Amino acid sequence: MAITINGSSNTITGLAVGGLPDGIVDTDMLAANAVTAAKATGSAKGITMADQWRLNANATINGAAALVANWERVDNTNWSGIGTGMSESSGIFSFPTTGIYLVQFQSRGYSSSGARSYAGVYIQTGVSGTYTNVADAYDSSSADYYYFNIVTSTIFDVTNTSTHTVRLNVDSSGVTVFTGSSNKNETFVTFIRLGDT
Repeated sequence: MAITINGSSNTITGLAVGGLPDGIVDTDMLAANAVTAAKATGSAKGITMADQWRLNANATINGAAALVANWERVDNTNWSGIGTGMSESSGIFSFPTTGIYLVQFQSRGYSSSGARSYAGVYIQTGVSGTYTNVADAYDSSSADYYYFNIVTSTIFDVTNTSTHTVRLNVDSSGVTVFTGSSNKNETFVTFIRLGDT
């Protein structure tokens, strides 16, 4: 079809898709809703994944240990994640897509047998099964049933969803309870995809 310019209606017909040279259309010419998340790149996509998991039962720990059991996706009324969330198996968290992720781990707990000089949480990122401590935070408990709250976070560049994983660990100087609940977040982790890798 030949290109036709109609001066009375200010229209052009017959122009093939991609027929305009580079630089003719810029962002100022686009309609406000013309670019969808599927076409956007980098931070222009906004947040495409957000997910939370929590312990649904207490974990009683003496020393250092990975939290391998009793994880559940948060499911409170009115809670909603964004996009396809994380997968979890025996305390190992896998990512749905590549990207730059914020991982924040928070725990509430208490000593069940006297004062504790320390209780801590840490995040380990894994590549092909080799894990590295990348973030930790510690607190102490001055007596039985004195509660602590501990938070730590990291940003993880997930370049391969088959090899890049996360696991969560706790540490204590004696018998310590890291609390869990199926009704609210006490010991829990938040994953937010910030943008493309």
